[in-house]
Amino acid sequence: MRQFFGMSQRGDLTEAVRGLYNPQFIMLLSNEAQFEAHVQALEALYPGIPSIGCIGMSYDTKIVEKGVGVVAFSDGVSATANVLEQVSTMPVKYIDRLKQDIVKVNANRRDTVCIDFCSGNDACVLTTIYTVLKKQGISLVGGTGDAGKVSANGIVYQDAVAYGLVRNLNGRVKTYKENIYHQLGDYRFIAADTDRANYILGTLNGRPAKQVYQSILRVTDQEILTRTFQNPFGKINGDDTCIISIKEVKGNALACFRQVNDSDVLILLELGDYKAIAQETIRQICQEFPRRSAVFSVNCLFRYKLFSERGYMQQYLQDMAALGSHAGLVGYGEHYNDRFVNQSMTCVVFE
Repeated sequence: MRQFFGMSQRGDLTEAVRGLYNPQFIMLLSNEAQFEAHVQALEALYPGIPSIGCIGMSYDTKIVEKGVGVVAFSDGVSATANVLEQVSTMPVKYIDRLKQDIVKVNANRRDTVCIDFCSGNDACVLTTIYTVLKKQGISLVGGTGDAGKVSANGIVYQDAVAYGLVRNLNGRVKTYKENIYHQLGDYRFIAADTDRANYILGTLNGRPAKQVYQSILRVTDQEILTRTFQNPFGKINGDDTCIISIKEVKGNALACFRQVNDSDVLILLELGDYKAIAQETIRQICQEFPRRSAVFSVNCLFRYKLFSERGYMQQYLQDMAALGSHAGLVGYGEHYNDRFVNQSMTCVVFE
């Protein structure tokens, strides 16, 4: 298979798709002002080709912040695209679409991946989708777009998740998740007084969440929102840790970017040697996939901000380019199988 990446920093879709012929699956990564026009134009240019899209920054060796990026697969791909609607209330209502699509592409664990773009309520959406994917052993990688909109096959949806099932006809696929944080000290907290709908974390071990965070890290209210780049929370999930970013201060509570439930066990995390961790991810991928056709990744907006502030973002993209054809989305939350995480990188590698 082949991966195409085209972009226009000024939002010119014709420029972005220059050189794209006979795609078998397309992902559109656009800006809020032009998204709907780009969705329609893309469908007119490549009618009937499975496609999904969202609002967000894209990249290969450079970042496209406000323009448009197009990622496409061709030469040895079987794919289908679809949407689950009403994700805030009842995504399971549409789950038969996914079941039918799995049959349609003859999806299997060895060579098929699900890539999704979601408008919100990600944790519930992933649980719903993965009840179907898990039975087939199919992995998922994706992320949250901006402005509550996604697209599938030339149609814009709100309150929905757009997904593509992509089967590599010439080799394996495998998904990866990169965590650049590790536990700080031996702090363990029991979450309570949470508001699941608004992702509010009220108290930790019976004390106001804001005060707990401030007392450990000695930061002001204003510094909390930038300190989360270095010290997010983590939720224990088996042998893995899901990262939880702080969004804003709400009185004595903290609003987060992912849901926290009463009785969840949380830890405090600190930033590790992110350059060395990225190199280890690259080494592992090269070891497991000596021949690579493509890598598609989703990097968190907070990773993008952290790397940019530290002058590492451009070098990071250059390092990832050592894998070959690498492109991706800057998301507002990352998806990895049934997990919704923050401040992470998830990717799928095609042999």
